[in-house]
Amino acid sequence: MSDTDAGSTVPRRQLGRYLRQLRENGQITIKAAAEALEWSTPKIWRIENGAVSMRSLDVEQMCRVYRAPADVTEALMALAKETKARGWWHSYGDVIPAWFELYVGLETAASRLRKYEAELMPGLLQTKAYAAEAVRVGLPEMSEADIERTVAVRLGRQALLTRVLPAPPQLDVILNESVLRRSTDDRAAMAGQLHHIVETGQLPNVSVRVLPLGSLHRAAAMANGAFTILDFPDNAEPSTVYSQGLTGALYLDKPAEVTAYEDVWASIHTASLDEAASQKLIKRIAEELK
Repeated sequence: MSDTDAGSTVPRRQLGRYLRQLRENGQITIKAAAEALEWSTPKIWRIENGAVSMRSLDVEQMCRVYRAPADVTEALMALAKETKARGWWHSYGDVIPAWFELYVGLETAASRLRKYEAELMPGLLQTKAYAAEAVRVGLPEMSEADIERTVAVRLGRQALLTRVLPAPPQLDVILNESVLRRSTDDRAAMAGQLHHIVETGQLPNVSVRVLPLGSLHRAAAMANGAFTILDFPDNAEPSTVYSQGLTGALYLDKPAEVTAYEDVWASIHTASLDEAASQKLIKRIAEELK
């Protein structure tokens, strides 16, 4: 994977945090900043959340309004140039929501992903057949051509699990047992999906566990819904919790927020079957589909 493949997500997020800190240190509200810059408040919000790339001139203008020192302004203008890099997924922008583009960039940059799924197979473990069926059910109005492109993004993301450089992330997945038992219309394809999970779980950097039905921890996990905790190499970025909704997503990186989700993760991890028992259960459910 090239440096360009990593995209501009981390530099954008770093720049956004620095600019937000400057604004808050100056006791300037987002509304006041928008008025001074003659921009919309959503634009300020997108910048501070790392959702957009930045021009050096725009950063200079923000620093002037925030009364940043000259050396800070110069450093942030240089960082703005790094926000222009484009990841491979940007060519699929017509079928990827902007809020999900941010996640794909973070996923690519992460050193560890802890993922709990309550309803569907996680995208990083989906087969082509399962992914296509999931998109058709979730987005029935989407054309077959766009379904194909959406599935291509999903499968393209999986390359990070076997990349050589940088080192692939550690992927720790906990699947609610109901995910395994919720079959697609094509039972053979679903069996193939389950066998694919077992196979992928053999990778040295992948761990798959199952949270059994009937566990009280399952109820606690269901209350929180699916989530992913992303950690980054050398603490280049704060650990971030990602939780996807129907029309958007939450990105939580305040220490208290991350700790709350880590506590939930620890609870369901303790209640889950170990890897060997999980694989045995997955294989048994696959056999039942024949």
